[in-house]
Amino acid sequence: MPLRTALTEMLGIEHPIIQGGMQYVGYAEMASAVSNAGGLGILTGLTQPSPEALRAEIRRCRTMTDKPFGVNLTILPALIPADYDAFARVVAEEKVTMVELAAGSPKKYTPMWKAAGVKVLHKSATIRHALKAQEAGVDLIEIVGYEGSIAGGQPGDEVGAWVLLAKATSMLKVPVIAAGASGTGRQLAAALAMGAQGITMATRFLCTVEAPIDQKVKETLMRPDMDERSTTIVLGTLSNATRVFKNGVSLKIREIESQGEVDFSQVMPLASGSRTKKMWQETGDTDDAMWSCSQSIGLISDIPTCKDLLRRIVAEAEDRLSTGMQCVVAAKL
Repeated sequence: MPLRTALTEMLGIEHPIIQGGMQYVGYAEMASAVSNAGGLGILTGLTQPSPEALRAEIRRCRTMTDKPFGVNLTILPALIPADYDAFARVVAEEKVTMVELAAGSPKKYTPMWKAAGVKVLHKSATIRHALKAQEAGVDLIEIVGYEGSIAGGQPGDEVGAWVLLAKATSMLKVPVIAAGASGTGRQLAAALAMGAQGITMATRFLCTVEAPIDQKVKETLMRPDMDERSTTIVLGTLSNATRVFKNGVSLKIREIESQGEVDFSQVMPLASGSRTKKMWQETGDTDDAMWSCSQSIGLISDIPTCKDLLRRIVAEAEDRLSTGMQCVVAAKL
């Protein structure tokens, strides 16, 4: 039996699992694979060089799946100059199933998106940002714990998902999605038991057959010596705190930030997207770029297809939820 939640009903998907936006990974190949597997695939908007390129990618994705999928739009004008209004219009005009908005306020775009029938999910790293997003009329709130790759540039409070999720599900009126280092059915079961309507995964989807990245990156992610300690936080001094893979590049960025007030130009050569893109698509050298990676790296040990991964996660979640209920019944007896 599939796990039916407010998320699956709202979006018309089979499994309560969303693929998070991933820069230079969230192309049609990734999004369509997740959607075809029963989850909600996500195209990463700013991976595309222009709004019209995003429109083309949305249409290309539609040739690869007839299932619902969405678009991530991360608004960071201080760090990533872009015509955000035009990107937002493309999302509305193409009437994608859902938009995942990170960093910026949803207030400006929510009326346009909702008028077009696009469901709006806001990615929040704090309860205060979640409450503001709810006031702005979004349909879903994605709560991101500190163990994840942080909420698209939002200043976080260094609070883990275990506490944030408990508060969010008790305070918010809209459906809550759990995010931050998720990658197993046990975590999905825990999120559902706490009142969330599903989970978002990003890092775990990197290590799938269909992920459009160099095979060497996937093999690095599943190495036994790569665990939950293999990440670090950078760019916090620039209000863009991001959890990344711990390597020489990210440690150098931390060293620069420790010296006091930092301008982005000082770390740009190390943190540039072109460097990350080259790593993903050409070299596979995970030590030569700054790249987002959550603590769920400690939960990865294989490279399944998206379909097999989602089936396994849902089956494990169902088993955990069933076992939990049996324990409750046995305790009462």
